[in-house]
Parts: sequence; C-alpha cells; structure tokens
Amino acid sequence: MFKFFLRWMDSWSGDANTPTVQPVRHAKDIQIQWVRILPFILLHIACLAVFWVGVSWFAVLFMLFFYLLRMFAITAFFHRYLSHKTFQTSRLVQFIFILIGTMSAQRGPLWWAAHHRYHHRFTDTEQDPHSSTHGFWYSHVGWFLNEQNFSTRKAVIKDWLKYPELIWLDRFSLPVVLATAVGIYVLGEWLAVAYPVLATTGPQLLVWGFVISTVLLIHATLCINSLAHLYGSRDFETPDNSRNNLFLSIITLGEGWHNNHHYYAGSTRQGFYWWQIDVTYYLLKIMSWFGLVWGLKPIPERVYTASIRTASKIKISSNKVEHGEGS
Repeated sequence: MFKFFLRWMDSWSGDANTPTVQPVRHAKDIQIQWVRILPFILLHIACLAVFWVGVSWFAVLFMLFFYLLRMFAITAFFHRYLSHKTFQTSRLVQFIFILIGTMSAQRGPLWWAAHHRYHHRFTDTEQDPHSSTHGFWYSHVGWFLNEQNFSTRKAVIKDWLKYPELIWLDRFSLPVVLATAVGIYVLGEWLAVAYPVLATTGPQLLVWGFVISTVLLIHATLCINSLAHLYGSRDFETPDNSRNNLFLSIITLGEGWHNNHHYYAGSTRQGFYWWQIDVTYYLLKIMSWFGLVWGLKPIPERVYTASIRTASKIKISSNKVEHGEGS
C-alpha cells in the first residue's frame, strides 16, 4: 500500500521506464489503471460542486485568467520549448513557466515532452502513444490512462535530465497540483475577509479557479490529440491525419494549426500565415523584446512553397502560361 501511494506522490517511484510504446491493436492491449487515475476522475466529479458554491464575476474571471496562464505555459514551454526546442530562455524563466505548466495537472513536464516526441516520431501509427487511428476516445483520454504510458520515457528526453529542478517537477507533479489547489482555496478565504465586495469564498474560488479551469484546460489540450486529427483543413501533405482548426487554435492559443505543425515542427510559430491566429507566438515575440526568451526559430521559405494552396496556385499559373494566358 505504501509503494502504491508513493507512486502517486512520486511518479518515478518503481518506474520501469518502458523504452518503447507497445502497439495497441486490440482492446485487450489497453490496461486502464482505474485506481491510479482516481484523482482525474474526482476532479471531474468535483465540477458538480459549482451548484453548492455558486458563482461570482471574480471567480469566473479568475478561472479564465488561470486557464489562459497555464495554457500559455503548456503551449509555449511544455510544447514549443521542451518538446521541440524552438526558442531559448534563461534557467529562471524556464523553471517559472514549467512550474506553472505543471500546475495544469497534465502530469510532469518531462513525461509530457517525452510522449509528444514519440507522437511526432510515429504519428498515427501503432507506435504513436495517442494515435488517431484508434478512435476518438483513445486518442483523447484512453492513451494516458493506459498503464504502459504512465512512466516518463527518459531515453527520449536525455537533453533535459541535466536540470534537477525539472526532474523534481516531473517526479512530484501531483503534489504541485495539490499545493496549487490549496493555495487557491486559501486565496479565496483571504479575499472573502479582506475584499468582501468581490463576493467570493475559498470553496467558490477552488471550484471555479482550479477545478473547472483545470478540467477545461485538460480537455482543450487533449483535443489537439483527438479532434485536430479528425476535423479541419490540410494546407500541407503529411503522412498523418493532422488538420488545421481555427476553433481549436483559439481555445489553445495557437495549437490548432496542427497540420502546419506536423509538416514543420521546428518553427516557434505554428500559425504560418498572418490570418492564422497564434497567440502563443505573439506572447513569445513580446517576451523576446524584453530579453526573456530569444532565438525564436522562423518558418523557412521552402515551407510556404510546399503548401497545398501555394502548389495549386503555381499549377494554375503554369497552365495559363502553357495556354498563352500569362503574357
């Protein structure tokens, strides 16, 4: 029992470190650990407490603020920084934003980056941890509930193992999340006394600012694994099912331009065209003006010439020239 509890608190405890993703071909290949995912289940059930705590404008605004702050930490630092190294930053800024991302209850930062790197290596194949070929349910939530995907695949993120603070955050991600929840509750209780005009309380701020905000954040992020491989447009020919989706880009601050990203993952910017809203990139650009981040990797010109849209225009133009319409 002690070892079981320890694995909840320290994700590296008893870590077998499965080196590869085992193919998922049948339902029997999925071994969901219902007890270990109890916190995830309870988090969703806790949303019903909203009928008890009520609502206030401050609680809703705090929910949105904490959602956006952590979404930026996930998209900019878990994804574009840890997973793909598309920009550089200082060790202090690295720790601050990866700590904020760890508060998102999406497990540890190194666990997150390792699985995402596997996703890019084997996108939509049997080796992809959340392959869309297994259906919506598995690519959305089933994959990270599967026993084989609980361990941090250290072999894939050796470049980050030199930072003991990142290892600490990865190991103790659940205690960080629990401390975040307690901190929000204490803040709500203090505001109830110090600023009663805000009409909020500890339980109310906990439910809105942490529980609901976190559930929305988790599922918005997971939609990139599931819906972004099912619905949307394709500007680039890729060997996977990735799609560009404006709605997903809005709720994830730019991650919805998934087809772009799977064609060229080395760019800091994922909205390749000016009309493709990429809030994460805009914020990183602003941070670069203040020297907080630097070395933002651009989109190569060859990427634009490879797009389906550009290729179609070139083909139409060539046909016109061939028929004497281009002079």
